Amino acid sequence: MTLIIKGAGLTIEDVVNVARHNEKIELHSGAVERIEKCRAMLEKKIQAHEIMYGVNTGIGEFSEVVLNDDQVQDFQKYLVYNHAAGMGEAMPIEWVRGAMLGRINVHAHGNSGCRLDITQTLLDMLNKGVTPYVCKKGSVGASGDLAPMSQIALLMMGEGKAFYKGELLEGKEALDRAGIPVPGLEARDGLATINGSNVLTAMSAIFLYDAKRWLKQAEIGAAMSLEALKANMKPYSTKLHEVRGFKGAIRSAKIINKLVQDGDLKEGRVKCKVQDAYSMRSTPQVIGTAHDALDFAQSQVEIELNGVGDNPVFFPEENLQLSGANFQGSPVALPMDMAGAAITMISVMSERRMNRLNNPALSVGLPAFLTKGAGMFSGLMLSQYTADMLIVEQRILSAPASIQSIPAAADQEDFVSMGMNTAQKNFQILDNAYGILGIEIMAAAQALDFRDYKFGKGVTKAKEVVRKHVEFLDIDRPLYNDHNKMKELVKSCEILEEVEKEIGSLE
Repeated sequence: MTLIIKGAGLTIEDVVNVARHNEKIELHSGAVERIEKCRAMLEKKIQAHEIMYGVNTGIGEFSEVVLNDDQVQDFQKYLVYNHAAGMGEAMPIEWVRGAMLGRINVHAHGNSGCRLDITQTLLDMLNKGVTPYVCKKGSVGASGDLAPMSQIALLMMGEGKAFYKGELLEGKEALDRAGIPVPGLEARDGLATINGSNVLTAMSAIFLYDAKRWLKQAEIGAAMSLEALKANMKPYSTKLHEVRGFKGAIRSAKIINKLVQDGDLKEGRVKCKVQDAYSMRSTPQVIGTAHDALDFAQSQVEIELNGVGDNPVFFPEENLQLSGANFQGSPVALPMDMAGAAITMISVMSERRMNRLNNPALSVGLPAFLTKGAGMFSGLMLSQYTADMLIVEQRILSAPASIQSIPAAADQEDFVSMGMNTAQKNFQILDNAYGILGIEIMAAAQALDFRDYKFGKGVTKAKEVVRKHVEFLDIDRPLYNDHNKMKELVKSCEILEEVEKEIGSLE
């Protein structure tokens, strides 16, 4: 299947399909026409010596410096050289591929002024598996992700480095092996390749895709714990949530009810308390809040994926160019700070339920630390320590980056989004979340094995999947293997996929 790029309609799922699963792409004929029309207008303006930022002027603090005709083309080369100033190890390939896809979709609007050759080269690199080597750090998320995007732009001159078929090669060699001509950089081409927040946006799209799948598994883990703790399921009545009105809470209550359907607890055959603790009773409200936060973040990311993030922006129909700040990453950075905090919030609640499973004063008859040999054995006591350490790290990482601006470029760029910091820390938050949820699900499976009543179909299937990977803890053993297996199990989404096969979609 081939994804048609037309400047609109790009989703986070599309980003994942291209960036992670190597789906092929193609420019829509209308996009080709728009790119060529915009370039024709730009070349007329260059010939007329019209002053245009970043075309025949310097950039940033040097924007008032006007370049002569001989300097215009070389300026694009030195612009890319100067901005390829990142640091650190290589970004994951899927981040870079996602950024390239986003940049192509910007060009497809026909407002960027670059030659079609530049856009086509980016497209050919994606389709043929040439991925530029891009350092992880260096972008402040305004004026675009200039440092990482410049390492992509080096390939337009046959420079830099790139991965191809598992090898890291010199850029020219990678392009030659893939049969891709080097387009070179002419007026405007360099800046049109780098001047957008495409890296942090692609990273955010990939994060949201994975975080939403994690959140469904958080509902599975919650349902397992609720059944093991003999929860009162009346707070999960959708009627209760509909009267308040939050979409996420209504959805979450429905999903958890679906997971426990046909079990003795849901059918009222297990005695429960009149009212449970908040970590049990308010799960739909809390997980629902995260659903709503991630949905809002997705709406903002998809606006950015399909918008014209560039500077200057050209309007061929009006023979007009406008310089502004459509590269500013704040529209993505702020909601993505919230998205990361939402994952931390759900992780905190997950640990609180795990605590109740472990604590004999709170577990409604379960053995202390879920072991038959308390005293001789410590059961899952230390699993909580690990979860707690991961949560503290998440809390530190959940401080918003979008308020951390440090002025740059002689105060010409005196407010920046720091959205790359947001994007990077969100992946660390999610990595910890896999482990924390894995521990809750492992503890819940252990607790369910101590109960002798029938569980819901979804919960039963989830426990079956866990038992394929981690055995019941009969006597103490080193737990790091179990913890790592559970983390990878949650990350793989095997539990989610098997549960959905059993009871239907958890949407």
